[in-house]
Amino acid sequence: MKILILFFSFISFSAFAQDSTDYYYKIPAYPDNYNAGTVAARMVDGLGFRYYWGTVGLRAEDLDYKPSPEARTTAETIDHIYGLTNVLVNSTKKIPTDFTKEDEEEMTFEEKRTKTLQNIKEASEILKQSTAEDLENYKIVFISSRGQSEYPFWNQLNGPLADAIWHVGQVVSFRRASGNPFNSNVSVLRGRLKDR
Repeated sequence: MKILILFFSFISFSAFAQDSTDYYYKIPAYPDNYNAGTVAARMVDGLGFRYYWGTVGLRAEDLDYKPSPEARTTAETIDHIYGLTNVLVNSTKKIPTDFTKEDEEEMTFEEKRTKTLQNIKEASEILKQSTAEDLENYKIVFISSRGQSEYPFWNQLNGPLADAIWHVGQVVSFRRASGNPFNSNVSVLRGRLKDR
């Protein structure tokens, strides 16, 4: 009986691990139809796929790399991407991003990478089930010491989402400069590894 419990616990853990970190090993199958939600979700999935491959296998020296004294390190860029995905998932969950709260406890790079991929996946899953009317309710709401500000979902596309994709490109460039290049077998067009 104990063996069965351990077996099912392992299966449950494996399923969670697949969902959280390996989900974007390849881009998910595209939806059966085009609508506002599925198109937005596909953009989010594109971020997930790029982030997965842009950050997999980063070493300590890659995370510490920065191209100039004024630039962010790769680790700081990854922190920023994590923050952008918090804004993304918060808006799809219709909750504000509150900058007045204390920062979360310190996370390792792998923990932050997992949480970022989970944010991306959760936002995508919500968007895939969403109508155009739903998107109107996915406002970006910021709470800061200066008060509250609000933006429509349109700003999510040209703001946090596009910005996160932009910064993944920086991570890819930085890792190349620190001697750990992006996997050349990754096809961002096809959303999977190239056939060898």
